[in-house]
Amino acid sequence: MSLDQYTFTEKKATRDGFGAGMTELGRENPNVVALCADLVGSLKIQTFIDENPERFFQVGIAEANMMGIAAGLATTGKIPFTTTFANFSTGRVYDQIRQSIAYSHKNVKICASHAGLTLGEDGATHQILEDIGMMKMLPGMTVINPADYNQTKAATKAIAAHEGPVYLRFGRPGWPIFMPEGEFEIGKAVVMNEGTDITLIATGHMLWYATEAARELEKNGASVELINIHTIKPLDDEAILKSVAKTGKCVVAEEHQMNGGLGESVAGLLARNNPAPMRMVAVNDSFGESGKPDQLLEKYGLSIKEIVTASQALLG
Repeated sequence: MSLDQYTFTEKKATRDGFGAGMTELGRENPNVVALCADLVGSLKIQTFIDENPERFFQVGIAEANMMGIAAGLATTGKIPFTTTFANFSTGRVYDQIRQSIAYSHKNVKICASHAGLTLGEDGATHQILEDIGMMKMLPGMTVINPADYNQTKAATKAIAAHEGPVYLRFGRPGWPIFMPEGEFEIGKAVVMNEGTDITLIATGHMLWYATEAARELEKNGASVELINIHTIKPLDDEAILKSVAKTGKCVVAEEHQMNGGLGESVAGLLARNNPAPMRMVAVNDSFGESGKPDQLLEKYGLSIKEIVTASQALLG
């Protein structure tokens, strides 16, 4: 394992990876059906629709109804994938998800695009930064936040084979493709680089920034263990505890509120098992605003520099 193998030659949105995964699922699994709340183009599922018109349901701007329909379809043996923006997939329909899907452990896949600050110009009303916390609190809900196009495509296919409700979160902007194509194991962390001085944990878009931060830290003499946590729930406790037992400290980076996110899950895990110094690189109790994705990440403290600074504070 080496950071050298994680480079990129092109950028592509994670939502495009979702669309590619749905296209393949449409050809491979006749039980997969898709529902959308008037955002087909944004969710990149047009090819699935063209090839499987009888397995697509356009519900319009009625997200709560979409969740109810999906729950009903799941009772018939279908594998429904609901699709809309992350804000509308969670905040707008939390009651329906809790009561109709999570409580009865329905086999519904809640697929949420345009999450986080990188939604960009649409602004704070659409840039949900609380969704991971909301969804991970629901009993039995699996929560997945892949890092790039390849990993999102693989995750999309993997959740179809998983029995039970899933929240799959991905984003809008073009983003480096740096993870290899291949299998996706739900709940299994990917150790991208082994090190002894500090554990660097990241999820979603922030994994690329963490990879670049790890390179910079290693140039300055630090030995960095870099872990890709694509599955926030169930968390890979073993991988995290093993790493922090070795390094004695960790930094967690995510495009989410500091409250309720991956960092909070890691902090709780360490507190219960192996207390260790840690820092969180995340949005600090704030809504976002309209702007370019990279500018917003910089303004709200989610830059490569912030990850390096947080790591150096622990390294002394």
